[in-house]
Amino acid sequence: MSEDRKTYDDHSNDMTYENEASRDLSPMVQISLREYDKLKDRAKYITDKDMIACIDKIEELVRALRKHIVRTDLD
Repeated sequence: MSEDRKTYDDHSNDMTYENEASRDLSPMVQISLREYDKLKDRAKYITDKDMIACIDKIEELVRALRKHIVRTDLD
């Protein structure tokens, strides 16, 4: 009896996953070639506001460091 119950439980469990194997799991969308080209061109630039703020801060710090650089020959 317990063996029959185990087989039935396994079958019920398997049935809960029957639609998952046939589902398309790829995260794909369809866009026009024009939209794709725009996205490719946009990917060449930094647009994240936080990253731009970090770059600006780095630029500011580099400018401050350059004031202290003295280029002389030590020969």
